[in-house]
Amino acid sequence: MITVSIMLATVIQALDGTIANVALPHMQGNLSASQDQITWVLTSFIVASAITMPLTGWLCDRFGQKTIFLASIGGFTVASVLCGMAGNLTEIVLARFIQGVFGAALVPLSQAVLLDINPREKHGQAMAVWGMGVMIGPILGPTLGGWLTDAYNWRWVFFINVPVGAMALYGVWKYIPGAQPTRKMRFDLFGFATLSLAIGALQMLLDRGEQNDWFASRETWIEAVLLAISFAWFVAHTALRPAGQSFFDYRLLKNRNYVTGLLFIAIVGMVLFATRALTPSMLQGLMGYPAAIAGLVTAPSGLGTMLAMLVVGKLVGKVDVRLLLTVGFALTAFSLWQMSQYTLVLSKGNIVWPGIVQGVGLGLVFVPLSTATFATLAPQMRADGTAIYSLVRNIGSSVGIALVQAFLTRNVQVAHASITEHINIANPMLQDPTVTAVYGSGGVAGATLLNAEITRQASMLAYIDDFWMMFLVTLAIIPLLVLIRPPKAQPSPPDPSAQHAAME
Repeated sequence: MITVSIMLATVIQALDGTIANVALPHMQGNLSASQDQITWVLTSFIVASAITMPLTGWLCDRFGQKTIFLASIGGFTVASVLCGMAGNLTEIVLARFIQGVFGAALVPLSQAVLLDINPREKHGQAMAVWGMGVMIGPILGPTLGGWLTDAYNWRWVFFINVPVGAMALYGVWKYIPGAQPTRKMRFDLFGFATLSLAIGALQMLLDRGEQNDWFASRETWIEAVLLAISFAWFVAHTALRPAGQSFFDYRLLKNRNYVTGLLFIAIVGMVLFATRALTPSMLQGLMGYPAAIAGLVTAPSGLGTMLAMLVVGKLVGKVDVRLLLTVGFALTAFSLWQMSQYTLVLSKGNIVWPGIVQGVGLGLVFVPLSTATFATLAPQMRADGTAIYSLVRNIGSSVGIALVQAFLTRNVQVAHASITEHINIANPMLQDPTVTAVYGSGGVAGATLLNAEITRQASMLAYIDDFWMMFLVTLAIIPLLVLIRPPKAQPSPPDPSAQHAAME
């Protein structure tokens, strides 16, 4: 019951990171907002969650794990209601910020609780359950959000959280035992302020960079300077303070498995979320898929992830985690190679099968990676460790999305210019009767049609370049798996009856 309760909380938080995306055009019209303004509905949630997440360890130490869990679920559910009731842009941005603040602790706390309530030999299965809750959000979010928006209206994207949040709140209150807070950690205000400013500036830069034309915008420069200065102050401040007195416990960085796990989870975040951002826009923008169909053909990847997690949860502890990770990353790389072979003429099967392969690969990666990352970490450091782990995954996803969008925009222009070079009177293809019948031998209408087709072809080439980039990144990370130290098998506890028989 503890597992069910905390996974309900995890699902609604993970879901809310992506479920609102497809409802943005409807919100924009209903709230009389511009396209630039409505993106703050997403940005405010991401920034608030990123800033608050590192507080999880200190809050649990100060007030107790159960208290923070209850407050997070309750606050998140109430904020969801406020989002659904918002009457203007200011109200919904503020409500989303509150939702991000309260939801930040849900994912790391659920991971910490599952590790705490399960013995070491069950950690693989526990992380499989946790991984399904975390991964189901970005996979099902757009599909569920589109259906709710079409069938009802955009407000139900947020109201759907209320019954789930209520069940999670009751389950946590009923079944998780309360423990007295230790209150050993002092709150490092300067460390928190500098880290929060750095994370907030980074998330703003990544989330709004493409929209602001990156460093051609004054806003991007301000965010970059704030990030550099505040992070430098944070590093210097943390290094000069004794362990346990700074906001970030740098003893975490002395654990090789943990640090390597952070690197890999950042890559997983980049590949997972970047692919999820690219594929629907490619299907709808270039191939004319309706939103519902685009959601249906991308959803099977989630099925592959969940099936892989169910299987791999039982293999962790029996098979070397590095072998499982190698197979997982290899499958993920293979799926990205398949995607790099896409053309403008694709059957639904051409989209579904690479998605399933990628889903299986990510499922094989997520569970053993989580298990290996925390295998050698002391239990008292789990709250801090899980918070930073989730934060790095989120930052990795933001970096991945920003990178693929930036490369997409740039490569569309490059490919468009390259193709246009061949559009001249000397090209015999332009004299072909079939071509002139479609585009005409001249005139504005024909030129407009021809330019639209060139843009379409250039966009497809840019998407292929993005898939190639992620394929190479995934391949490059595989040799680093040798840095992971497989967790040692735990000796099984002695059987009391056998001991008694031996004594007799």
